Amino acid sequence: MPRLTKIYTRTGDEGETSLGIKRRVSKDDVRVVAYGDVDELNSAIGVVLAQAPAEVLVGPLESVQNDLFHLGSELCIPPDERGELQIPITEARHIERLEAWLDELLLELPALDNFILPGGTAAAACLQLARTICRRAERSVVTLARSEEIGGEGLAYLNRLSDLLFVMARRENQLAGHDETLWDSRR
Repeated sequence: MPRLTKIYTRTGDEGETSLGIKRRVSKDDVRVVAYGDVDELNSAIGVVLAQAPAEVLVGPLESVQNDLFHLGSELCIPPDERGELQIPITEARHIERLEAWLDELLLELPALDNFILPGGTAAAACLQLARTICRRAERSVVTLARSEEIGGEGLAYLNRLSDLLFVMARRENQLAGHDETLWDSRR
């Protein structure tokens, strides 16, 4: 576990940052953008939790936050530079857990006949926002994977997570008795 004794270092004042292995790169490096988007997603899920969502969603969301920290640490150090470091890696078991939650939540929801508009309760709206941030994080990881190896199952995890966040938003609205707003393509 890292020990944070000082928060500011002044080493990033010129637009560079250190990867987990101390190599300096530009703050807009594709690797930094990818783990930065994952960090933003984690914060968005923190905002969801601050909205007091349905209890059935709290445990999974807290687990997802921990998983996203794993993914962020995985992304901040290129696989060929990890050496002896014990970096947590996103594995198939993490994706399987997301799929189990998805399957469980979907049992309680009616099938969709149309697209729905994001909204409803504050927690549901925040879940939809987290879903869109998740999609951006996924795109950033795709961009990184085009130029460098990423290792692990992070890309598949993000893909499945965005689905879960969508379903969680629907379930949150359902449990709160809030009707979904269907997209009106004729409007």
